[in-house]
Amino acid sequence: MTDNIESHDAIIIGAGPAGLSAAIYTTREDIDTVLYDKGVIGGLAAITDWVDNYPGFEKGISGLDLAQQLQNQAERFGADIRLGEVTKIEDKGDYKLVETTDGPLHAKVVLIATGSEYKTLGIPGEQDFYGRGVHYCATCDGAFYRDKRLVVIGGGNSALQEAIFLTKFASHIDLVVRSEIRASDVLIKELENYKDKITVYMGYTPLEIVGDKAPADGGKVTSVKTKKTDGDEEKSFETDGVFVFIGLLPQTEFVKNSPIKLDERGLIKTDENLETSIHGVFCAGDVRHNATMQIASAVGEGATAALKIREYLDEAKRN
Repeated sequence: MTDNIESHDAIIIGAGPAGLSAAIYTTREDIDTVLYDKGVIGGLAAITDWVDNYPGFEKGISGLDLAQQLQNQAERFGADIRLGEVTKIEDKGDYKLVETTDGPLHAKVVLIATGSEYKTLGIPGEQDFYGRGVHYCATCDGAFYRDKRLVVIGGGNSALQEAIFLTKFASHIDLVVRSEIRASDVLIKELENYKDKITVYMGYTPLEIVGDKAPADGGKVTSVKTKKTDGDEEKSFETDGVFVFIGLLPQTEFVKNSPIKLDERGLIKTDENLETSIHGVFCAGDVRHNATMQIASAVGEGATAALKIREYLDEAKRN
């Protein structure tokens, strides 16, 4: 490695649950570890109002508190967490060149744990009521709406799957589709079995998510304002909550011109050891192909990746 470039054993890109969990394991093993994150430490978990299905917290925990505890634990063992963006990874054989907004770094091994972001509607009220009536994960938040009325927005496979899942809790669901349903035939046929609980409205574009008052004042979502996609007719759907399923945006822009292989959605492909197509570059969490998009599984993958990193470094020493 070049002497005048900062060097570390491991660089973890992304400080969400997967990255922080990996850092807890690597730093406890005295692996010199730096984490880079361009956004919020804790990832999507940190901006989730309440996490009710994370093991060990029988009464639930706020997403911010969970993220803070993960950060504190990683830093207690010596993790160096930095705010900044990684723009490129290059394989240099014995080490990886990691380009960042702070300048270049060298690492013996790299873990990509940048996660994915939910695609948003970009309409008034959506951001204001995020986690307080607007949600993007049925498994995470559906149980808050037992015997409540819901609006689900989206027309692809995930929207239909999640709407059907939400029938376990909701009294009724209005499925609002901007144009037409673009799901698999199997899911479309399955949807027919839920006519008593799911009403489909095709050709409606969401305009605004409305609450009874501002979220800061304890406001709650009361309706979704829409208009006909091919006209000016407006329609409001009364609801207790809104679930948006219009896709995910994997945070993989910085590897798109590298040898790292992505699937058709832009998620990173790995082998059974969580290693990417570049030897010594691993991947864990919601940015990985076939990830389950749950905090608990991201934490588990982070721990697994850390153990694989240790094995990789031990093998490199022997060679």
